[in-house]
Amino acid sequence: MPVVQTGTTGASGYVCVVDIKIGIENVNRELGMETDQTREEVTAALKTALSDEGGVFVLTDPKGHQLVVPGTKIAYVEFGEEHARQVGFGAL
Repeated sequence: MPVVQTGTTGASGYVCVVDIKIGIENVNRELGMETDQTREEVTAALKTALSDEGGVFVLTDPKGHQLVVPGTKIAYVEFGEEHARQVGFGAL
């Protein structure tokens, strides 16, 4: 499954990120991650992972780290609010 990098940095030096929490079957703790992919992209990747036998759900954070979860083990996905995060050096 291809991973789509979005979240371009604007002239203001900010990138939009979304907090995501993933519940895994038979696991007490949830996985949490920020991603610069849009909600629509994450939802499309989730639908693909759940519909394909042996599909995997892949998220990428703004630093390029990937989280890979088998689609058959996902119990739920919770979207947090989108917020802007400053990238680079800001005014001190």
